[in-house]
Amino acid sequence: MKSKTLRYLLVGLVVFVLVVGAFSGGVFVGVVIPHPSLPGASTSTPSSATQTLFVPFWKAWDLVHQEFVKQPVSDQTLMEGAIRGMLQSLNEAHTVYLNPAEYKEWTMPMNGDYEGIGAYVDATTDYLTIITPMPGYPAEKAGLKTGDKIIAVDGQDMTGVAPMLVLNKVLGPAGTVVKLTIQRAGEPAPLQFAITRAKITLNSVNGKMLDNNIAYVQITTFGQTTPTELQNTLTDLMAKKPAGLVLDLRNNGGGLLDTAMKVLSQFISQGVLINIQYGDGRKETYSATPGGLATNIPIVVLVNKGTASASEVTAGALRDYGRAQLVGEVTYGKGSMQIFSPLPNNEGGVDITVAHWLTPKGNTIDGTGLKPDVAVTLTADDVKANLDPQLDKAVAILTASK
Repeated sequence: MKSKTLRYLLVGLVVFVLVVGAFSGGVFVGVVIPHPSLPGASTSTPSSATQTLFVPFWKAWDLVHQEFVKQPVSDQTLMEGAIRGMLQSLNEAHTVYLNPAEYKEWTMPMNGDYEGIGAYVDATTDYLTIITPMPGYPAEKAGLKTGDKIIAVDGQDMTGVAPMLVLNKVLGPAGTVVKLTIQRAGEPAPLQFAITRAKITLNSVNGKMLDNNIAYVQITTFGQTTPTELQNTLTDLMAKKPAGLVLDLRNNGGGLLDTAMKVLSQFISQGVLINIQYGDGRKETYSATPGGLATNIPIVVLVNKGTASASEVTAGALRDYGRAQLVGEVTYGKGSMQIFSPLPNNEGGVDITVAHWLTPKGNTIDGTGLKPDVAVTLTADDVKANLDPQLDKAVAILTASK
């Protein structure tokens, strides 16, 4: 496994409800295309073609400073808009930029604790949209669901407000309350939620023994500590000699590619786990590392529409190798990969889609998702009644195979 894989993120439209701030953008101006009026501009000289290309940009820049009705104009705000517009013009939903505060908060959920409502969200649509409430935390306890759109925060209409800015309004210290107005499919009117923010402790792996000698492992995200957590969980469970294992990837929004490879290596002893195709035509594969603790036990993987990206990599590989059946609902369908590149001077960075991935058999899931082998719906009534027909079906399949 190459060390650079730690840089790749398969987070699948996922942003934690923590991101705040506005982009600090002087790097683009000062290093790439210097303007003669800007202090500290690079002494390097761009090509004549590049200088000509950016003449309209600087003309617009000057006109705004000279003519705009609301003065003074913030250079930093203008650069925020310039960089945002540059990346949006690529028309690729997962290619975004993050300011220093956003990047700090974005990476924090991969490593430890944070304060918020405990949800993964999609920040690429018109409204900030819930992808996955984190099990056991305020968003889930309040009743937020996958697909919920945040249309107002504390009574303020969020129509037309950039989702990344809506995140800032949702953010707040533990113990404080945020009031969210939610648009939910199938509901005739918006729903109101008052959610008390909390400190979120991120244990990404949970395990236990079920009836009928079936082991249960839930992975909620693919973070840096996940491989160690999974190793410890499997060591404990496999010592009990289970007849089968349920791997629950429902509402797992993804995470690090390197982590996904380590997770898969616990269940697959050898072979290619993922195929990667880059925009320049390069292809790359990553293979299993021998020595996994659960490479022979029968497995059923639970999936739903909140199963995205790195968790789809995992589910897809396990099925391709005949190691598992998939039970539940069609997954999210994110088959692209991003690499985060920090900008100089602690100015945050850009997250750019660099490749698409395919399952070991060469199947793509981008935009379509993984179709379960056994389709089972988990309804709102099931949840209210504390029922889990998807888990029940998984256990039934494993019990029948004994």
